[in-house]
Amino acid sequence: MATPETHNGYLAGVDANQRRALEKLRKDIKAAAPKAEECISYGIPGFRLKGKLLVSYGAAAKHCAFYPGSTLQAFKKQTKDYDTSGKGTIRFPADEPLPTALVRKIVKARIAQQAGT
Repeated sequence: MATPETHNGYLAGVDANQRRALEKLRKDIKAAAPKAEECISYGIPGFRLKGKLLVSYGAAAKHCAFYPGSTLQAFKKQTKDYDTSGKGTIRFPADEPLPTALVRKIVKARIAQQAGT
C-alpha cells in the first residue's frame, strides 16, 4: 500500500472499527489544538504546530495508537489501564476509544512542552 497523502486517505485504508476510533481521536486532537495543521509523518497521520510535530495516531493489526511523545510520562496514573511505552505511545482497542478529556489534557500538555523548548 502506498503512503497516504492525507488523514482521510489513511483512514480510508483501515477497518471500520479502527476508523471510528481514530476519527474520534482526530476530532479530539483538533479541538485541543485548533491551530495545529494536519500532516502525514512517518506514514501516519500527525499534527504539526509551528512547524514541529505535535502528536500522531495510527492503526495496527490489533489496536489503535496515539503518539504524544515524552509528554506521556506525566500521565502515568491516567494511562495505567492502557498499554503504553516509555517512548510516548498509548495503545488502545478500537472498540474502546480514548476518553476525550484525557486526549485533550495530553495534547494541551504537549503544546506547553513544545512552547517551552
